[in-house]
Amino acid sequence: MNKKVIIFCAPSGSGKTTIVKHLLSVNTKLAFSVSACTRKQREGEVDGKDYYFLSVEEFKQKIAQGAFLEYEEVYGGNFYGTLKSEIDRIWSLGKIVLFDVDVVGGLSIKNYFGDQALGVFVKPPDVQELENRLRYRSTETEQTLQMRIEKAIQELTYESKFEKVLLNDKLEKTLIEAESLVNEFLNK
Repeated sequence: MNKKVIIFCAPSGSGKTTIVKHLLSVNTKLAFSVSACTRKQREGEVDGKDYYFLSVEEFKQKIAQGAFLEYEEVYGGNFYGTLKSEIDRIWSLGKIVLFDVDVVGGLSIKNYFGDQALGVFVKPPDVQELENRLRYRSTETEQTLQMRIEKAIQELTYESKFEKVLLNDKLEKTLIEAESLVNEFLNK
């Protein structure tokens, strides 16, 4: 079985989720790794599809049990992580795991899987465009928006730690480049 993983990571608002959704729609070999989190479920999100929504207590129990491949506390007390059982579930289907994670999580996954992993850093054209995208979403308070922007500025310094950097300035071009990177990695 081909136990490869593909990691798309970026600061919030860079477009990684849009890219990952596109890749899933055009490549049947890929399956989305659903992360676990403790943040409040947003309107339209489905438990087990968008995230596994856990209480902080449940999340901490899973940490103690060693159930996470990686996890992190971000944005003021919210935990996010990748359950080992999720990777096993996808591999048991004969699929390649596709991650949509933050930068620190992406580095942890990349380090864990080594040559089995392709790490792609999605980069926005600039911080102002990133802020515009976050504002357009209308999912943040001004305070959480500023926290995300500050974190994004710090995360942008990590791009050199990934094999591939994908500049998301023109979406159609970016989607074609993402497909090409994935196909090249899968055909190695």
